[in-house]
Amino acid sequence: MMPLTMAKAGEENRIKKVGGNSDVRQFLENLGFVAGAQVSVVSEINGNVIVKIKESRVAISREMAVKIMI
Repeated sequence: MMPLTMAKAGEENRIKKVGGNSDVRQFLENLGFVAGAQVSVVSEINGNVIVKIKESRVAISREMAVKIMI
């Protein structure tokens, strides 16, 4: 298990766990970041990442991305 920030661009991964406090987890779950979901990193700029999840592209900060374990 590793944080989403360690994933290579274009690589398909499955989310294993979403950490953080309840507000952070709820926010990420509303965006589709739930255990078992497929996710891939589209690009990374200064630690912030653009990811593809559920046929959508979402930009999240590095602080959020380290809470998502793949």
